Amino acid sequence: MIVRNLEEARQSERLVKSENGNWDSTRLLLASDNGGFSFHITRIYEGTETHIHYKHHYEAVFCMEGEGEVETLADGKIWPIKPGDIYILDQHDEHLLRASKTMHLACVFTPPITGTEVHREDGSYAPADD
Repeated sequence: MIVRNLEEARQSERLVKSENGNWDSTRLLLASDNGGFSFHITRIYEGTETHIHYKHHYEAVFCMEGEGEVETLADGKIWPIKPGDIYILDQHDEHLLRASKTMHLACVFTPPITGTEVHREDGSYAPADD
């Protein structure tokens, strides 16, 4: 069994910050934990817009706090996101995530990430085998 504390993890290398300051993500469960998925608590900061395109991963995102919207770039459709909402990137959807109030999100990735990933120029994480 693995037991971890969010605040303790935020004081360790498990807290990863974006270079542009749009978000930070505390990676609580990683590929090295052998759980078959990774689990993160991510904060998207108020007033930011982040381009994301997970070409090699699937992600489910549950909003616990804050408000914003997600826009799929293929069709320009925009969904408001508020506490209690979940969105699932089941088609490797290229999207923009905008926070009108700082969002606290619970995120599940498969395949699991290693923990040091940050978005590449195209909005993706590297494939698991890179």
